[in-house]
Amino acid sequence: MAVPKKKTSKSKSRKSHWHRKAKSVSQKSLSLAMSLLNRNSVSFIYNKSVDIFEN
Repeated sequence: MAVPKKKTSKSKSRKSHWHRKAKSVSQKSLSLAMSLLNRNSVSFIYNKSVDIFEN
């Protein structure tokens, strides 16, 4: 006979939700950084004449 699984505690579900949100934000920021490095950025406007990272 099938037995229902135990309910996840509120603290574990909140922690999991926080990790999911942090992961999505980090993926977005990494994507923006990669587009800036490749100069393919469309949604992020910055002054391209001043590049402090170019040597």
